[in-house]
Amino acid sequence: MDILENKPLEIRIGQHGLVKIIDCMPRLVNPGETFDHAICQAARTSYGSNDVKPSEKVNRGLIRYLFRHEHGTPFEMVNIKFYLSLPIFIARQIIRTRTASVNEYSMRYKQPKDKFFVPEVNGVRLQSTDNKQGSQEKASFEDASAFILYTEQVASEALKKNEEFEQKGIGREINRINMPLSTFTEWYWEIDFRNLLHFLSLRLDSHTQKETREYAEAMYSLCKPLAPYSFEAFEDFEIGSIRLSKLEIEAIKSRISLLSAKSTERERVEFAEKLKRLGL
Repeated sequence: MDILENKPLEIRIGQHGLVKIIDCMPRLVNPGETFDHAICQAARTSYGSNDVKPSEKVNRGLIRYLFRHEHGTPFEMVNIKFYLSLPIFIARQIIRTRTASVNEYSMRYKQPKDKFFVPEVNGVRLQSTDNKQGSQEKASFEDASAFILYTEQVASEALKKNEEFEQKGIGREINRINMPLSTFTEWYWEIDFRNLLHFLSLRLDSHTQKETREYAEAMYSLCKPLAPYSFEAFEDFEIGSIRLSKLEIEAIKSRISLLSAKSTERERVEFAEKLKRLGL
């Protein structure tokens, strides 16, 4: 039975964005099995216990144990290949995670895609006052409208000039340098399940740029039905968890709300946020 049978294979994002599952390994499994079963099979090899088919309760318990104690190699037994259509500025954020094999559309061979990312009015945000790389509330309607118009003009002019210079014989590999980051690219993105979970833990975070987070959310939604126990553990022990440092544990034990002077200002701010989440 094909584990992708009767499951959604793609999610569209905005006008041109797309996340699609192309293939996976294992591809064919026994009826009713998921990626979780392949992970459990790999884990049980270490103690020679693959002869008896365990119950789903036992499988779920094993997955949660593996995740809880950071036994990661069994999760590497699953690989997923995605196709993504995305603007270059998002692609550069995703590729920074450095945990996947990628083959990308090349503007050295072909002309740029006539597809550009243009934000909606509500998507034009102001620079954050406390996060150097983030943004916060919406810009005014007037400023957002002006920004959108400028974005459209830059994209249109860049594509027009690219075509003009190609007609003059300018090589594509140098001609492409003036294309804006809003230009869409596409790639095949193959990743093992362990690294996918690592990627998602980073890119589903609320501090991640919204436009990048939308791609992570699409991957998450597509893969979750294929590994229900693993994603349950991922939500319980990663997404929904709080990690405490040695200094934070000491502060909680001492029933104080401030870290020692050894900590940095950033650590103290983050600790205050954790206490708030814990209701302390």
